[in-house]
Amino acid sequence: MTYPIGTPGIPWGDAERARWRAQQTVQRRYAIDVLPAIEALRDRFEVRSYGELVYGADRYPLFAVETRGPTESLPTVLVTGGVHGYETSGVHGALRFLEERAASYADRAHVVVAPCVSPWGYERIHRWNPDAVDPNRSFEADGAAEESAALMRFVAPIRDRVVMHIDLHETTDTDETEFRPALAARDGVAHEPGEIPDGFYLVDDTEHPEPAFQDAIIRAVAEVTHIAPADANGEIIGSPVVSPGVIRYPLAKLGLCAGITNARFRTTTEVYPDSPTATPEQCNAAQVAAVCAAIDFALAS
Repeated sequence: MTYPIGTPGIPWGDAERARWRAQQTVQRRYAIDVLPAIEALRDRFEVRSYGELVYGADRYPLFAVETRGPTESLPTVLVTGGVHGYETSGVHGALRFLEERAASYADRAHVVVAPCVSPWGYERIHRWNPDAVDPNRSFEADGAAEESAALMRFVAPIRDRVVMHIDLHETTDTDETEFRPALAARDGVAHEPGEIPDGFYLVDDTEHPEPAFQDAIIRAVAEVTHIAPADANGEIIGSPVVSPGVIRYPLAKLGLCAGITNARFRTTTEVYPDSPTATPEQCNAAQVAAVCAAIDFALAS
C-alpha cells in the first residue's frame, strides 16, 4: 500500500511531518482519563512530578507514583506504561495495578510506576510523538523524543537499584494498517506487510535473557487471556519464538524502554486488544497479572 503522505522512496522532511501532525486529532483527554486517577492515589502513595511536555499550546505534566517507606533498603521494581500512547491497556493496566495491587508490595519492594509516558500520543491514539518520532526507539543518550529523555532523567538515580522492569504495551491491528505503513513512508522505504499475532506475548532481552522469568509471566497471564501462537515460520512479528509466547530483542541496543535500567529481570508485555475474545477489562487484567507475576518472581529470586 502507498501511504497518503510523502513520496515513495523519499524520507519525510519538515513539510511531510507537518502535514502528518496536522492530521492528528485529539480523541480522548489525558487530563480526564489519567491525571485524576493519579491524583486519587496521593493519600496512599508518593506522587512525583518528573517533568512537563510542551507542544505548542499543549502542556502535559508527567508523573510517577511510588510506594512509601524505606525505599533504599528494599529492592526497586519499575513499571512503565503508555510509552506508545495509543496502547490503552498499557496506561490503564498500570493505573489498575496501582489502585488494586501495588500497596500489597510496599513492605517488600520499592514500587515505582510511570503510567503514561507519552500523553500526546495517548490523546491522539498514536504511536509517535508530534515530531513523528517513536519514543520506544529513543531511550538512548541522543534520543530524539523528549518523552523518553524525561523518563530517563527520572530513572537515572535508581537505575542501578532496579531489579525488575516491566514495560506495558499492546500490539494492535492498526500496527499493520497504519503505523507500519507510516513508518515506511517516513523513512522512505518499502512497506513489507506483516502478520499481527493473535494473543499476548512478551519480549525478553537478547543480551541478558531470563527465560524462567518470562515463562512465569506467561503462565500467570494465560489464566486471564490467550497466549499468541507462533506463525507458520515459528515466529511472532518476525522474531523466532524461544518459548511459548516469548521472543527476544536487544532492548538497550534498539533504544527500547525496557532496556533503560540495569535490572536483571526485564520484559515488554504485548497485549492484543483486537481479538474478538478480548475486552478492555480483560486487557487491563492481563497487564496487572503480568506485573504481579514479574514482581513476585523477582522478589523470590
